[in-house]
Amino acid sequence: MSFSPHQAALGMALAFLVIATAGAADTEIALTIENHKFTPSEVRVPANQRVKLLVLNKDATPEEFESHEMQREKIIPGGSRATIFVGPLKPGRYPFFGEFNQTTAQGVVIAE
Repeated sequence: MSFSPHQAALGMALAFLVIATAGAADTEIALTIENHKFTPSEVRVPANQRVKLLVLNKDATPEEFESHEMQREKIIPGGSRATIFVGPLKPGRYPFFGEFNQTTAQGVVIAE
């Protein structure tokens, strides 16, 4: 089977796009909720890039990850985990908190 130069160029362009997309994986950041606190409480992420927050709730009670600045809200039942996608974020500070334990469950994402 032979391909025209146009078909071959299109095939090469599609192959390049698939390879480039595969290499552009989201940055993953692990967060833990324990004793109604986020650990780490400060997370640094690359600016202008989507990030995957992997949140493990070690407490027996649920917690809600909330951030007005990142426009995210997610309830994480006790003893479970959740994935929260944020960004791409402009350089800056983006606070988050646990809705159910606001005095202790505090944190910030710093995009740089």
